[in-house]
Amino acid sequence: MKLTNKELKNINGGAAVSGSVISGVVRGVNTFLDLGRALGSSLRRLGNGSICPI
Repeated sequence: MKLTNKELKNINGGAAVSGSVISGVVRGVNTFLDLGRALGSSLRRLGNGSICPI
């Protein structure tokens, strides 16, 4: 089945932001913030010399 140009211009959709897209973005931002906090804590402990031996 082939569509004409007039029918192709009437096609809508595909540009909506869904809940799963928003959830994915929020998870990505939260992961980035958690990594920053962990790195900051590690650098602070390294600078203070309070690293526990494993």
